[in-house]
Amino acid sequence: MSAVGSGPTPDGSVAKLIEIAEKPTLGRRLISWASRPPGRLYIPACAVVGAVLLFEDSVPSGHLPTFVAGLAGGLLLAGMGALRLGIALAVARPMIRHYWLRWISAPLIAALAIGVSAADVPLSARVQASAQDLLALSERADESSAIPLNGERAGLYSLRSLSVAEGVLHYEVEGAGLVGRAGLAHSDGDLPEGVFVNGQGTRIYEHVTDDWYVWVEH
Repeated sequence: MSAVGSGPTPDGSVAKLIEIAEKPTLGRRLISWASRPPGRLYIPACAVVGAVLLFEDSVPSGHLPTFVAGLAGGLLLAGMGALRLGIALAVARPMIRHYWLRWISAPLIAALAIGVSAADVPLSARVQASAQDLLALSERADESSAIPLNGERAGLYSLRSLSVAEGVLHYEVEGAGLVGRAGLAHSDGDLPEGVFVNGQGTRIYEHVTDDWYVWVEH
């Protein structure tokens, strides 16, 4: 009988070694994961979530589906980042120093998104880009009733209806508002903010830019 036939096959030896090898524990897996810097998936995911939240902020009074998606994604990524950083600080500090740019990318993206959102840049920029097309619809406005627009596009917004009350144009934006109806208003005069205005029903206004306001129905 030949030596090749009597000895164990290489494939059998490897399979046996894999079988008896100690499987990594959850702790070891976490340490291995945290020892690698954020990379191809995590940082782009942070950028996508930031973009989703900025889009939500560009809709009058918010946009519920993107708000929920952005909030859930942001909390998940923040939790993952905090866990990863905590483990890396304990067992892989040199890795943090070496790849410091990757480690600060996610916090920078979050800080940028929060700063831009707090300054109302997405909303004011989108309103200014749409102002001319929105005002072009004003000839259709009727004091007696709202004019249904059925998703007609004006600038960067899809509109549900157009109405006018006491000289104030109201554009109801599709999908706008986290709870109640919401949209944009145009007024040549100043409107009080955060209070009910005589002749404007149950709407409350917040100034955006120039003669434009956000209205929310309560």
